[in-house]
Amino acid sequence: MKASEAVIQCLKKENVKIVFGYPGAAVVPIYEALRKSDIKHILVRQEEAAGHSASGYARSTGEVGVCVVTSGPGATNLITGIASAYMDSIPLVIITGQVKSTLIGRDVFQEFDITGTTESFTKYNFLVRDAKSIPKIIKEAFYIANTGRKGPVLVDIPVDIMEENIEFEYPETVNIRGYKPTTKGHIGQIKKIIERIRVSKRPVICAGGGVILAKAENEIREFAEKFRIPVVNTLMGKGSINEDNNYYVGLIGTHGFSYANKVVENSDVLILIGARAAERTICGLKHFPKNADIIHIDIDPAEIGKNLKTRIPVVGDCRNILLKLIKETIPLETTDWLNEINEWKENSKMKREATGKVNPKYVLDVISEMLGKDAILTADVGQNQIWCARNFNMVENRKFLTSGGLGTMGYSLPAAVGAKIGCPDKRVVACMGDGGFQMSMFELGTISENNINIIILLFNNSGLGMVREIQDKKYEGEYEVNFKTNPDFIKLAAAYGIPAKRVTKDDEFKGVFNEALNCNTAFLIECIVDPHESTF
Repeated sequence: MKASEAVIQCLKKENVKIVFGYPGAAVVPIYEALRKSDIKHILVRQEEAAGHSASGYARSTGEVGVCVVTSGPGATNLITGIASAYMDSIPLVIITGQVKSTLIGRDVFQEFDITGTTESFTKYNFLVRDAKSIPKIIKEAFYIANTGRKGPVLVDIPVDIMEENIEFEYPETVNIRGYKPTTKGHIGQIKKIIERIRVSKRPVICAGGGVILAKAENEIREFAEKFRIPVVNTLMGKGSINEDNNYYVGLIGTHGFSYANKVVENSDVLILIGARAAERTICGLKHFPKNADIIHIDIDPAEIGKNLKTRIPVVGDCRNILLKLIKETIPLETTDWLNEINEWKENSKMKREATGKVNPKYVLDVISEMLGKDAILTADVGQNQIWCARNFNMVENRKFLTSGGLGTMGYSLPAAVGAKIGCPDKRVVACMGDGGFQMSMFELGTISENNINIIILLFNNSGLGMVREIQDKKYEGEYEVNFKTNPDFIKLAAAYGIPAKRVTKDDEFKGVFNEALNCNTAFLIECIVDPHESTF
């Protein structure tokens, strides 16, 4: 068979059912093979959206997301989507077309060194030079993407190699010399964890995105409940434990809750699980917390001790290590500690203040009440991300998807597309500001064409609210953050055949959101927000 057909057969062997992409001359052979297959292709409106949609699909289903784009600008447009997935450890396999192998290096039409460019923000990438190696390469790509610390893997295939004939045989196993991720955790280090926790008085668990990627939500809940240890989470760890759990405290970091940060600061043992301890998590402090011993559990040894001094490092899969910890018996007395935390939390409650316009915090409260327990919320970047992280209540099987590491505006709409396609029976809400929406609003075409029933929640404060907030705090005034000319978003949605309504004050929202819930198509709700509404 042709190598291009072998590519599609490889995807079928990996049980791929959905591919997000945008065709071009350098991938026409693959698209011809795709046309003849039963794999569904979702035609996005710009290549970056293919990456974000594949990411949303991966995060909502737990499978590897797949996207296909052409060479040159097709590949370069995808770069932000790849980097976003890399920063958040999302498993993707990206297939890019390349110019003829005989022309590489001659600067021909739409040639670009995508493997060289993405080397620093892919987990691994391949430039195919031999058609016969395609089955082995794609098998390895899926294995690398979805094992150890997950991440994107890129396969660049010259168009002439796609046209070659090969004998197809897909490998059953993978054995890559030098790539043997540690997953079990060293038993000696696990024993040290037990001994340190045993004598602690004020322990805290910090759950990161690695908990969710390891599918260890049940295990971290059981660990916290068995030993009565309070749990805080990073932005990417939101949803790692239900927020109605008695041991859940709240979001930490620069945009977290003051009482949650206070809990970490006053702990004597901080158990970091699947968290990178990035700058926004540790509030930019080198000593966070000041006096606690840090236990760091992570699949990636490079992350342990990188930002915080670690007393007990354990490399391995979060779920495997938590299962071992749960089996232990640790007599802990944390009643006084938990009571103190609850008192801090109670004293920190803030009242919702009327603004005369729409209060996003109120909106997130309403959504939390009205959505089902297995809903998916995608958040963009900026103030809307923080409003969602602080106010959307994670219960049961809800998922929260956002661009945490790279902070990519325009993420939430295409991510919601991927999430809804991956989980068609779940309610999906995409939250964004007017700035982020205008970076991906072309995906209304993809949504309308495929009748993707999502709710688009647009907070319109006529500008870049997060940047404005930073300028107001640091400098004398605002500069270039106000949009003097925004489109009529209601008419824009109507142009794509999507019903939409504008909400100008709080008491209008609940009725409109209920209308959106009962609509059998996508529905856009534009909320008019005070430009100076803060994230806190």
